[in-house]
This record gives sequence, structure tokens and C-alpha cells, in this order.
Amino acid sequence: MSKKPVVDGLDPTRWRTLFVVAISQLMLVLDSSIMNIAIPSAKIDLGISDANQQWVITAYTLAFGSLLLLGGRVGDYMGRKKIFLIGLIGFAAASALGGIASTQGLLFASRALQGVFGALLAPAALAIISVTFTVPAERAKAFGVIGAISGGGAAIGLILGGTLTEFFSWRWCLGVNTPIAIVAAILAIKFVHESKAEGNNTYDIPGVITATAGLFSLTYGFNEAATKGWSSSTTISFLLAAAVLLVIFVVIEMKVANPLMPLRVVTERNRGGSYLGSLVVGAGLFSMFLFLGLYLQVILGYSPLKSGFAFLPFTAGIIVFAGIASQLLPRIGPKPLMVPGLIFAGIGLLMLTRITPDTSYTTHVLPSLLIMSSGMALVFIPLTSTSLHAVSSHDTGVASAMLNTSQQIGGSLGTALLNTVAATATTTYVAAHSELGKMVQPFAMTHGFTVAFKFSAVLLFAGAVVLFFFINIGKESLVETEGVSIH
Repeated sequence: MSKKPVVDGLDPTRWRTLFVVAISQLMLVLDSSIMNIAIPSAKIDLGISDANQQWVITAYTLAFGSLLLLGGRVGDYMGRKKIFLIGLIGFAAASALGGIASTQGLLFASRALQGVFGALLAPAALAIISVTFTVPAERAKAFGVIGAISGGGAAIGLILGGTLTEFFSWRWCLGVNTPIAIVAAILAIKFVHESKAEGNNTYDIPGVITATAGLFSLTYGFNEAATKGWSSSTTISFLLAAAVLLVIFVVIEMKVANPLMPLRVVTERNRGGSYLGSLVVGAGLFSMFLFLGLYLQVILGYSPLKSGFAFLPFTAGIIVFAGIASQLLPRIGPKPLMVPGLIFAGIGLLMLTRITPDTSYTTHVLPSLLIMSSGMALVFIPLTSTSLHAVSSHDTGVASAMLNTSQQIGGSLGTALLNTVAATATTTYVAAHSELGKMVQPFAMTHGFTVAFKFSAVLLFAGAVVLFFFINIGKESLVETEGVSIH
């Protein structure tokens, strides 16, 4: 049910709509990395203990990851523009609250609120792009812009976070979202047109409860694994609870008349493969930022701001190759871009395994970043497109939410899994090289990072295999079906 004026079947304000959605997407992506830089200053200012510091990040990821599916469905039913605006205004308010937080409790609460409104905003943004752009070549360009922002925004967040923290205050890492969100909301009122799911719009309450609780338990379990280890009773309890709740959720979805996550969304092979690929990419890529950031700051002694700038070539590579990918997608289809892209990115990660405390950024880090970014850009854009392949208008929001959810869960899983891998490798190295004395620590830490990079590369190669076997749409199918996704 769309209320948009059309000229020759095309929305005349579609490129302005893309601009508005791009602003909101950039804000969400920045927020995932900008606070990492601000944590040390916020700890001193608000007296946050080492044990509690993880909540600055975890409060956001828990709320965001567990509510995405519900956020996607709410957008489908209540209207994507309406929910997009509510998400923007809520995100602006939550960010302002965090910026003036006087206690750690208030900061954590504001971060959780950001996650809640982010879970409304992210699926609505992708769904708006999907229903606004009906021509495959234009849609590929639109997803190219969103893909470039998703891939490169994290590095921009590190630079912006470093600049704001160093020259102003950590509080601006939150406060900066407020004016951005308000401007985006004002523009959205004018340029974004409303669209809704047709047909049965009743909510699947048992599905909402089990999915939200299951995703919360899964994300929290992975967070606990990253900090306390996989054998911790809390980790095991939450992961078991997640497994039980998510199995119950699937059973409910098979039986109810109007499910929260219709299984038809994930059982179509191209979409299912895209979500699985997205989970693996999220796990592999998130660890690259985490461990490479630690290497630059702890081992090479870079300041937070300098390490943010060190990631800039990655952002530049994503932007350049996203443009190329968006041109090639309608001509050659998704698989010939995604599979080589993941192999390239995996090779880039393997190149990072050569770093030591004595190697330089220019010779050992820079080439890897450029190869990885070129590969990942070829993945991001087609992956967004195939994840929404031939999905009905009724399910656009929830299909978008599924992509975001798989990335979010992948990031949490990657952090937990690879933290354990790196820590174990570091401990083993220290035990085996006691003759190095005090010098052992930087070498042991770097060894831990390189082992984590190997595992990350394996994850990306596994993603290439998944996409090779699952994705079977060519450029003709892409052209035929992408126009069908708007009923």
C-alpha cells in the first residue's frame, strides 16, 4: 500500500529518499564504533569499573540485536516512513540523554534506548530503499551507496570518535547523533513516501516473545563468552536458553496464521544463503577491526585517532569498489561478484598473519586493508540485494531485519569465538617462549591476533562456499524478480 506519486512508474524523489536513508544508515554504523574510542574517558568521568565497562557497548547490541525482527514487522504493519521517523527521533533523544548522562546507569540506559530505536530504524531504512527503487540497475546503485556506508562507516566512526574525544569530550560521541537524526527526520517528512504491508496485519505475540527472548539470550551468551569464557555457567545457561527459545519460535512460526518471521522469507535459497553468508561475514570482519585496532594501539603505540586514520584506506577501498560492484551487479549477477569478493577478503586477512611487533604499517597492514576492502565491497552490495530477492511487499521489512540480525549475531559470535582463540594462542605462546623474558608479551599478543586472523579468513572462505552453493540467481533472474518485490 504505497502513497507515492510516480512518473513513468518511478518515484521522482527516489534519489532524495536515498540521501535521507543514507544519513540514517551512516549514523547507525558510526554508532557501532564511535563509542569504542570514548570508553576510557567515560570510565574516568563516570567512575565505571573494568567489570562494567562492557555495558557501554553491550547495552546497545543487546537491545538492537534482540528487537530487530520485531522492529522490521512493526515497520511493515504500521508504515515504514512512520517507523523510520519514530526511530530517528527516538535515536536523537536517546543520544542526547547519553551525552548528558551523569551516572553510569543513565549512560547504559541511554545506550539500550539507542538500541531499541535503532532496531526500528535499520529494517525500515532498507525496506524503504527496496520499495522505492523498482529498476534493478538503480536499485543496485542505491544498495551500492548503503553498502559503501555499511562497510566504510566503522572506520569513519573510529576517526570521528578519536577527534571528538581528543579535542572536545567523549560526550560528543553520543551528542553528535542528535543533530544528524533531527536533520534526517526533517528531510524524511518531505522526501520519504509511506508504504505498508497489505493483507493480514495482526501481530504474532508468542513469536515476538520467543524471538526477542531467544535473540537476547543468544547475544548475551556470546557477550559472556567473550568476557568470561565458553565454560562459564552463565555463558552455557544463556546459550542453552537461546537454543530452546529459538526452536520454540520456529515451531510457533510453522503453526500460526500470520507469523512474525514467515519461514518463506528464510527458506527461499537465495535469501537463506544471504543471511547465512551475512552471519559469517559479520563474524570474520568484526574481528578484523577489533584485533587490528588493538595491534595498532597496544603494539605499535598508535593513538586512538591515529589508529582511526590507519583504517581510512579500508573505507576508501570500500567506497571505490562499491561503485564498481553497483555497476557490475545488473550486468553479471550477484554470484560472480560475491564469491571472488569473499576469497579476496580472506586472502587479505591471511596477509595480516605476517605482522609482528617489528613490522611496519605500510608494508604489512596497508596492502591487506586494500585487498580486504576491494573484496568486501564486492560482497556487501549484492548481499543486500539477494537478501531481499523476490520478497513480497508484505515481508520487506522483516526480510531487511533478518539481514541486520544475522550481521549482528555474526559480530557477537565472531567477537566471542575469536577472543577465545586469540587468548588461548597468546597463553600458549608465553608458555613456549619463556626465554624471551619481558619481551615475550608483545610477541605473544601479536601471535594471538595472527591466529585470530587465520580463523577469520577461514570464516570468509566458508562464506564463499555457502554463497557458491546457495545463490542461483543470474542477472536475468535479478532483473525479472527485483521488479516483482513491490506488489
